This record gives sequence, structure tokens and C-alpha cells, in this order.
Amino acid sequence: MGPLARTGMGVALACGVLVTAVSIGQGSDSSNKSTQSNNKEMSKGPYVALGDSYTSGPKIPPQTSTPAGCDRSGRNYPALVAKELGLKADDFRDVSCSGATISDLTTPQSTGNGTNPAQFSALSTDTRLVTLGIGGNDIGFSSMITKCVGTGTLFKLAERVTDITDKAPCEEKYTSGGTDKVAQKISTAGDRLTRALNEIQRRAPEARVYVVGYPSILPAKGTRCGRGLPIAPGDVTFLREKQQELNTMLGERARAAGATYVDTFTPSAGHDACSPAATRWIEPLKPSSPAAMVHPNERGEQGMATAVLSTVKS
Repeated sequence: MGPLARTGMGVALACGVLVTAVSIGQGSDSSNKSTQSNNKEMSKGPYVALGDSYTSGPKIPPQTSTPAGCDRSGRNYPALVAKELGLKADDFRDVSCSGATISDLTTPQSTGNGTNPAQFSALSTDTRLVTLGIGGNDIGFSSMITKCVGTGTLFKLAERVTDITDKAPCEEKYTSGGTDKVAQKISTAGDRLTRALNEIQRRAPEARVYVVGYPSILPAKGTRCGRGLPIAPGDVTFLREKQQELNTMLGERARAAGATYVDTFTPSAGHDACSPAATRWIEPLKPSSPAAMVHPNERGEQGMATAVLSTVKS
């Protein structure tokens, strides 16, 4: 997503379901050749990767950003996907950037170290493959985690409670007065995403577009986090539910626009920030692997790449 990395806290398989009219008398050999040809076509670029820090991979070596403020890794999921597809350097452009919002797709983004051009400037009528991982910064998810960590720490000190409680002091701030402020932001982000996907279609009409969801950041049960992420157990549940709502929105808007949604949440189950260091995809407040706090490590980027490739090749 983005701000946490900066502060230290931090289609439809439009490769086309090719419907081939098979005349009477064509055998299975012809059909197999058609399938092989279609799969070969599916692997071709040019490929453009768009997105925020969950795409760019802050602090995962090697950092190859231009500008450096985008925190782009040479081992993020777009780079791994491009390598697996056998794309040449000229057929791959990664313009993802830490802290990016949907508006940064169409306008230049200022970072702490340079300005990233509007990400859509990388698209053209020659583009054949696009991945887009964005939306978390539009709803302020990173700042939500930051606030919930602060609230959770104070709550535990003041109440002297253990992780058995299901109280959610942070959730109360976001749903006060009976209004779910996060749900409202998700809806607004959805409208922006729809416009963005339509613009991708306009700029790259021949591209297969994949909207990549966010992997599981928090566990199903808040009792597992402890000091790694001192969030009140009830708020762990709240934040996880909001992330799932965000991913649901991404999937619905992708399909409505003729793009394909890539689910990274399901395969990341059990690999959240509160999981053991040897298996987690997301790092906690004190990373044990080169990665930004509450962001994917190299294992997480590989897991996301696997999900993308599985969808692209299906």
C-alpha cells in the first residue's frame, strides 16, 4: 500500500476466451494446435505493471526504482511474472510506486525521493498484459493499522487485559454514530477503480487486464498477534474484515469492467504478519526479513507472483 513503508510503519482474461468455430471434419490434433497457439499468445508482452507498494516491494533487494522514492524491487511479483513468462526487458515496464492511489495512475506522484510519472503513461496500443494492484491507500488502510496499533497498545496498558478479550476500541472510532466510514471509502474507491479500468481499456484495447488483490495481512484470530502487532483482538478481526471487503470490491469492479481478478488472499492464509518468521508473507512491526513493516517480504511477492501466473495461464 504505501505510507507505512515511507514512515517506517510502514481481462477478464481478456487474452480472450477465443471461441473457434470448428468445422465438421477437424480432429483433436487441430484443436490441440489451436490451444497451444493460444497459450503461446497468452505469454507475450509488452507487459505493464501498475500499483502501490504491495506491488513495488519496498526494501526487498535489489531496489531498482526510478525514481528511488517508489521503492521498487527487482524481486517483486511483476518482475517474477515477467521472468517466468520469458519476457525481454523491452517488453516489461514496472511503474508501480509506494504510496500510490488510484489518482496516481493518471497524474504524476511526488515521493520522498523523486516524482513518478502518471502510471498510465506506460500504456500503449501495443500493451498486451497489464496487472494492477491498488486501492489500499485510497481507503487509508496503512494509516488504519497505524492507528489501531496505537489504540491497541494504550488499550492493553490501560485495561491490563490479555488477548482473550474481543473488545475493538479502534473499530469504535471508525464506526461511531452508526456510520461505517471505511465501507464508504471502499465504495468511493470502487467508483474510481471502474473509471481507471475503463481508461486502461481505452489506452490499451488489446491488453489482458488483471486486478491483483491484497494478501492476508492479519490472522483470522487476533489472539495470535501479541507484540508483533499489538492490536486489540477485536480490532484484528475488524481490520481483516475490512481488507476482505476491499478485496471483494476489487473483484466485483474488475469483473464488471471485463478484467480478471487475481485472488492472493486465499493462498496467503496462514502466512500473515502474525505467523512464524519462517513462513509469513507479510512482515510485522519489526521485520525479520528485508521488507517494509506490514508489507510483503520476498516470500510474499513470490506467492503473489504464483497466484498471478496461475490465473494468467488458466
